[in-house]
Amino acid sequence: MNRQSKFIYRFLASLLFLNIISNSSFAADGEALFKANCSNCHKPDQDYTGPALKGAVARQPNAEWIYKWMKNPAGMIAADPYAKNLYDKWKPTVMTAFGQLKKEEVDAILKYANDYVAPVAKGPVGGEQPDGENNSLLFGILTLALAIIAFILLQVNSNLRKLTDEKEGVLRGEPVPFYRNKTYLMTAVFLLFGMGGYLTINAAMGLGRSKHYQPQQPIYYSHKVHAGINQINCLYCHGGAQDSKQGSIPSVNVCMNCHMAIKEYKGEQIVREDGSQVNGTAEIQKLYSYTGWNPEKKEYNPDNNKDGIPDGAHPIEWIRIHNLPDHVYFNHSQHIKVGKQNCQTCHGNIQEMPEVYQFSDLSMGWCINCHRESKVDFYNKDDSTGNKFYSIYEKFHTDIKNHKLDSVTVEKIGGTECQKCHY
Repeated sequence: MNRQSKFIYRFLASLLFLNIISNSSFAADGEALFKANCSNCHKPDQDYTGPALKGAVARQPNAEWIYKWMKNPAGMIAADPYAKNLYDKWKPTVMTAFGQLKKEEVDAILKYANDYVAPVAKGPVGGEQPDGENNSLLFGILTLALAIIAFILLQVNSNLRKLTDEKEGVLRGEPVPFYRNKTYLMTAVFLLFGMGGYLTINAAMGLGRSKHYQPQQPIYYSHKVHAGINQINCLYCHGGAQDSKQGSIPSVNVCMNCHMAIKEYKGEQIVREDGSQVNGTAEIQKLYSYTGWNPEKKEYNPDNNKDGIPDGAHPIEWIRIHNLPDHVYFNHSQHIKVGKQNCQTCHGNIQEMPEVYQFSDLSMGWCINCHRESKVDFYNKDDSTGNKFYSIYEKFHTDIKNHKLDSVTVEKIGGTECQKCHY
């Protein structure tokens, strides 16, 4: 094979290789394109600011409709009935035009959305909730392994240099042992100081945080049974969360609204995190002893000592789980009624917890990140939707109306200012 034939062969092989690489990378680009262009307003599998993208291809009138829509949404709304219906459902938000996207890129986004499968969340083991993958240990092991390899190579290099010098007749003194080498010693000292400082700072930052804290309560109360299986709304028991600063622990009268009639537990077996079984009926009997209720007579015990409560009744000494420092101001109603946050945002999947534990670390960084990501539900004067609390922010209303912004986060209305939570 002559030089020209070799060149042509290598050129064609390179083109084939690049084609394979580009095709495989393109197939994987759907997720990246979605996150870069669509994730602010859309989710693959559920409605958000805009509709879910899964199944969008099947819903559109024809195969070419989506490409026209991506290039000129405003024009399509004026001329196309399907686009007009879509706008009427999601107004006043109008989708931003993405004329820069090629057809292949639009197809990749839609394919990613159609193929999207929500990750399955694993339940907590031993009261712990996984935060996602943490590769710190792996990186630490790799760093240590590389440091050991580098140290060995330095020793090998020193020995080879000694052999070369002896062969060439160059006389050198005996090398300093590594444990007396000042360079090695100083490196070790710096590493120890750095590691010690890192661990100290991390430990200090964690002081006062009680993530995964799960004390044993006087009565085994299962949120999974009440909020999950029986679908009792959180606000039925914690009504203060919507109307006041405190989430509040419900009084025993709230419990007795149901348990005057429900004397036995007949649901699925309740199991603690350590594997031990819970007798649900016995826990209901504990409630009766605290309230002074006689289930046989179906009445409260008499108040013989005239103290205003049934004889034998005494407060349930619940152990508080979620507790913020005294210098932090937090208002439940502001987040639930105004911010329209779900209980699960801070408390995790409370409806799946057999016994409550602290899901989030409730640190300042955690709160600030939430404020940076949470969008404000602005009031819309045209259709009277949204929250009137935010009607004073005229500039943002104007920017959204003029399509300069598609949404506004809590951060933009001062949600990360110090005095909002510390004053």
